[in-house]
Amino acid sequence: MKDLAKFVKERRKEVNLTQEEFAERTGVALTVIRKIEQGKTNLNMDKVNLVLQMFGHKLAPVSLKENEITNS
Repeated sequence: MKDLAKFVKERRKEVNLTQEEFAERTGVALTVIRKIEQGKTNLNMDKVNLVLQMFGHKLAPVSLKENEITNS
């Protein structure tokens, strides 16, 4: 979750948006942006994907088998 937090915070700052502005543009609550940037682990994947969509990304489940193949 730390990588996600760092990614979102850095990208948000690159486009010069405050957390409030970013929340408004992504259509999620300000608390969602704050939780993501703080590295909280109890996040709703749909909300996270709304945020990541701004940068052309999304989270998706990856099987352990797929993960082992890509990390080999």
